[in-house]
Amino acid sequence: MPTFNEGRHPAEFLLSEANGQRSRGNITIGQNQTIVPGSVLGQITASGQYIAHDPAAADGSQTAAAVALYGAVTGAGATAAISAIVREAELNGKTLTTKTGLTAPQLAQISTDLAGKQIIVR
Repeated sequence: MPTFNEGRHPAEFLLSEANGQRSRGNITIGQNQTIVPGSVLGQITASGQYIAHDPAAADGSQTAAAVALYGAVTGAGATAAISAIVREAELNGKTLTTKTGLTAPQLAQISTDLAGKQIIVR
């Protein structure tokens, strides 16, 4: 019998958020991205678009700025609009998706970056 692996669910990582929809925002995912729910995102300074957070980048995406509520796949020259947690929320850090191979200090920096937006990683 085959084994099935269930992917991440939208908002699975969310422990609590501000009343109403105040924690959420509509964002644009940049081109050539595969984003899953719970992906930590960085914002490109020049375009304002969000891509997967990368601490080695120098375009603004080296700073964690949001967490994707839904997934998106974009190709060359394509963008996608999704909803994300952009402020005032508590998240389960064990269910967030980050770039593989990050060191403990890099993971701690994600929590610090998000805390600046009142997003607390537990």
